[in-house]
Amino acid sequence: MLTKTQIQQQVAKARTEDYKKRNFTQSFELILKLKDIDVKKLDLNVNEVVFLPNKLSEEAKVCVFAAGDTAVRAQKAGADRVIETAELDRLASEKRSAKKLAREYQFFMADTTLMPKIGKILGQFLGPKGRMPTPIPQAAPIEAMLTRYRTAVRVKARGSLSVAGKIGDETLDDSKVAENGLAVINQVEKKLPNGEKNIHSLLVKKTMGKLTKIRMVED
Repeated sequence: MLTKTQIQQQVAKARTEDYKKRNFTQSFELILKLKDIDVKKLDLNVNEVVFLPNKLSEEAKVCVFAAGDTAVRAQKAGADRVIETAELDRLASEKRSAKKLAREYQFFMADTTLMPKIGKILGQFLGPKGRMPTPIPQAAPIEAMLTRYRTAVRVKARGSLSVAGKIGDETLDDSKVAENGLAVINQVEKKLPNGEKNIHSLLVKKTMGKLTKIRMVED
């Protein structure tokens, strides 16, 4: 089993190997290479939302579909965007705006009463990206939900033998990036047929840096 120390060592290596100063904050990405999975027989569809223990400097953007009191509470809670029923209806005839919406926000939440309408109007844009909204139960604590999703990242694989996700950025110290990495690994393992045994190698890289290998599992 991987330890935080092992991951932290590779994060440190990835940080120091790319020593050039950039004019933007680079991210750390964790890539899991998988093995012993026949993607022809098994539909490997990993699309996990991982709530990181240590938040990134750039929080995830969250859009909320809501009406009435739920819309008011979402606005007061500081949602990045609140789309009410009338605007949602307009998106049915504005495909360009709908596509842009699906790209612009990492996560979506929605009043449960609007879920069927969202599926009909935006399903073709949000579905393929794995970004269909999380339902907001009646009287749910929207503030807490928004806070939680702002610390989240999406880890994806679809039919391939690799899974990738963002685990930190240069503003976080190596220890916190490693903790985020462990959170991602632990959640992905639960989706694999044989858990950790299906992981062939684990790699870490910065946005503009080279891959550094954490370990290789013996075949």
